[in-house]
Amino acid sequence: MGPSEHMQEYSADQGFPAASEKHDSTDNILDNNIDDIPIHTTEKKVDVEQSSLKLDDDNDENSPIPEVAAIVSNKDDPSLPVMTFRYYVMAIVFSLVLSFFNQFFWFRSHPMTISTLVIQLLSYPIGRFLAAVLPHGRLNPGPFSIKEHVLVALTANCAGGTAYAVDITVIQKVFYHEDFGFLANFLLILCTQMLGYGMAGVLRRYLVYPAAMIWPANLVQVALFNTLHKEEDLRPGQWSRFKFFLVATFGMFCYAWIPGFLFPVLSSIAWICWIKPSNLVLSQLTGADGLGIGAISLDWNNIVSFLGSPLIIPWWAQVNIGLGFFLIAWVLVPIAYYTNLWDAKRFPILTPALFRVDGSPYNTTMIMTHNVLDEEKYKAYGPLRISTFFALSYGFGFAGLASMVSHTWLYHRKKLVAQWKQSREHSEDVHHKLMQAYPEVPDWWYLGLFVVMTAIAVATCEIWDYKLPWWGVLLAVAISAFFSLPVGLIQAITNQQPGLNIITEYVIGYILPGRPIANVTFKTLGYISMAQAMTFTSDLKLGHYMKIPPRAMFWAQLLGTVIAGLTNLLTANWLLRSQPGICTKASKEFRCPSANTFFSASVIWGVIAPNRMFGPTSIYNAINYFFLIGFILPFPFYFLKKRFLNCSWLEYVHIPVLLAATGMMPPAQAYHYTNWLALGFLFQFVARRYHPDWHLRFTYILSAAFDSGTAFMVLLSFFIFTLREKEMKPWWGARSDLCPLEGESFYPVGSHTD
Repeated sequence: MGPSEHMQEYSADQGFPAASEKHDSTDNILDNNIDDIPIHTTEKKVDVEQSSLKLDDDNDENSPIPEVAAIVSNKDDPSLPVMTFRYYVMAIVFSLVLSFFNQFFWFRSHPMTISTLVIQLLSYPIGRFLAAVLPHGRLNPGPFSIKEHVLVALTANCAGGTAYAVDITVIQKVFYHEDFGFLANFLLILCTQMLGYGMAGVLRRYLVYPAAMIWPANLVQVALFNTLHKEEDLRPGQWSRFKFFLVATFGMFCYAWIPGFLFPVLSSIAWICWIKPSNLVLSQLTGADGLGIGAISLDWNNIVSFLGSPLIIPWWAQVNIGLGFFLIAWVLVPIAYYTNLWDAKRFPILTPALFRVDGSPYNTTMIMTHNVLDEEKYKAYGPLRISTFFALSYGFGFAGLASMVSHTWLYHRKKLVAQWKQSREHSEDVHHKLMQAYPEVPDWWYLGLFVVMTAIAVATCEIWDYKLPWWGVLLAVAISAFFSLPVGLIQAITNQQPGLNIITEYVIGYILPGRPIANVTFKTLGYISMAQAMTFTSDLKLGHYMKIPPRAMFWAQLLGTVIAGLTNLLTANWLLRSQPGICTKASKEFRCPSANTFFSASVIWGVIAPNRMFGPTSIYNAINYFFLIGFILPFPFYFLKKRFLNCSWLEYVHIPVLLAATGMMPPAQAYHYTNWLALGFLFQFVARRYHPDWHLRFTYILSAAFDSGTAFMVLLSFFIFTLREKEMKPWWGARSDLCPLEGESFYPVGSHTD
């Protein structure tokens, strides 16, 4: 798997969480790491919302966890309506809209994700509006309740991502020239998305009920819900949060037309490179397609397309990312490239494309027969080569996974053991007691779902030619099930989710070499099932905090997941049919950077296989040492922290985050990082320090508004111009070749336009 073959799993290629089907403001590559630091930093994050909340002082019993006690109410009203007509209307509409938007944007050359934070904000006034206009009675049982609001958002959470298995369908159709049909594709999506749900049912006793299982990311969600449902105490002339959201959304909608359509050069102003575009070294170092030194972007869509919004990531995490980016992309990679490590100069400096030894594109159709590696053809055609940056990205991915293990052991072993013991001995906290008012979901519901989805996975792979035998499916599911509890324990306490991507690819790559579709199918079953289990379990904990009836949660999560899978596939099929040259360089708007990297990974791990690619006889064999390097790196910083107790900055050094810094490169470009970090500094450092009141009230909302305004502009321009094949008239500001890199090729040979 490539370092960024799927936007949902960029960090997971580094051993980090993908938050694979959940795209809210606290569940992306970076925010899944923001709490894995000393506990006082988590408290700082919680304190951000305390000004909007008040504890229920008349109840003496509260959570034994201070962060939870400060945020989560210790009271409940079981009479509040939950699955009302208003809920179904909003849940279905928002799930359809969100899953369509995010899948649509997934194919774009500059992908973006609509956060479920937008749904949280929009559903509140819409819910209140429906409560006001619908006739009172069964359809409208009183005011719009916070429980309805939470359930709408949770359903949208399940629908907010793009199903990972969609990329299997895409690379099959575009690069491997095969199509198993709609039913096969949908069944694969359905089982990979819902297998984890069955696991979550077993995990809830260990990861949801106990007070010790905090799931820190949910505390921000709880604070936001409580803030929205608490009447704002506005001073004369002061804007409400919702008014601010609407104005900012409209403002970004208007502005986004400038870099997005009228003046595209503003998306990447490589002004240093423009001094002498013909200079290859200057283009490599300062060009937008190179290392992007000095490049500026004035396009919100471009800045957030791979890394998510910088407005919601804590400054300490951004410092680690910036340092990691600087050391890897601007120090180590230039040294490796210009010293010609692994024949680096034969290939572009930054690309996930595949090459022959002489630097020409690698045509995978020349080494396969019926989409399986043909040994004789491979020997005649020659070995695979990748860019040095791409190879090093795998190395840092290995290091990131290994560092996660040692970092978690060093910094959290005592906490994990203590809270695991507490979870077994003291599960009856006040929140668990309050949840006894609601009927629990029978175990057989979850078990039945797990068995049915496993059977569907086996049948799908056996009936259609995925080249993954039944025992391969069961092995993938077994790996996922085996790791779900330990991974869940880590994530519930530290907000870290060690990824199974590398493990699953390695395993099946050695067992079934030469089978790319089997490789990505095994990886999806083994990795995404676990990641989905974590997503569902996290949502169950949010429902636990907000006192949502468990059976309502069960059906709400199923509803969102089914809607998302169906909508994702329909949207993907529509775009694949309607857009000529999609996912290739022939398309301007829909070049599918993630699918291209996903395809490259399928070749590296599936066709060529890990033994040939990284084995003892490979020139990339040294990459395996990154496992050892990553495992060792946290130790010196841990002992330095213990030795120099007054050196506060050591508490914020986070090796896994630092190593994961360039986890999205490629397909992300270097200038995405620099501009992302600049905005992060402006909001998470300057605004937070010097304008804290404004920051606490509006920063998250501004992020959601910018996402929404840009999304509306992109979708409208697609229907007005792209579908009608209309483009901006040629002029200097619309050119994309102002600073070209000779020989740069992102797109693999073997696509349906070659």
